[in-house]
Amino acid sequence: MTASVSSIYLASKSARRGELLRQIGVRFDLLLLRSDGARAIDVSEIVHTDEAAPAYVARVAQEKADFAWQAMQWRNLAPRPVLAADTSVILDGEILGKPADAAEATAMLARLSGRKHHVLTALALRHGDRIEQLEPALQISEVSFGVLSPQMIAAYCATQEPYDKAGGYGIQGIAACFIERIEGSHSGIMGLPLFETTQLLRRAGISTL
Repeated sequence: MTASVSSIYLASKSARRGELLRQIGVRFDLLLLRSDGARAIDVSEIVHTDEAAPAYVARVAQEKADFAWQAMQWRNLAPRPVLAADTSVILDGEILGKPADAAEATAMLARLSGRKHHVLTALALRHGDRIEQLEPALQISEVSFGVLSPQMIAAYCATQEPYDKAGGYGIQGIAACFIERIEGSHSGIMGLPLFETTQLLRRAGISTL
């Protein structure tokens, strides 16, 4: 990689990830995997048989970066490094995805109530024929929820917040009042750990700040 790169593509439709990149002064353009916003079949979020959560998150981040690089070429865009990330909420070894409806969101939050869980985020940077990940590839944070009453859960699920977020909640929104304690990275729980992102970008010759 060269040291002259001044801008990247972010392979994510997450507004939070874009805000976090701007926070550390990284110039970027969005590169969505599909123009209609739908997830392409080339990037599977299905967990493979006997695939552990850390391996799953790292694999999906890599596949997002790979597919976005291909999309860049198909669209004849100017070649730049492509940054992708994947975030999963893990409880009792199970990956909690994005709830499809209020019933799923309610069930997830009831399980998280009064307990600790982990949030795993993996990064991948694709440029040319190389894909870069840190070692270890994951940022892992532990989140402790206070006890949530059925009324609190119902009120939260009546908002739009739970439905596009792994585990059915977002730390940067209303659900911040559910969180008693975190150990790890606040930005990692949001979806883009800034310390690790900075290390990965700088190693590739991409400036921050």
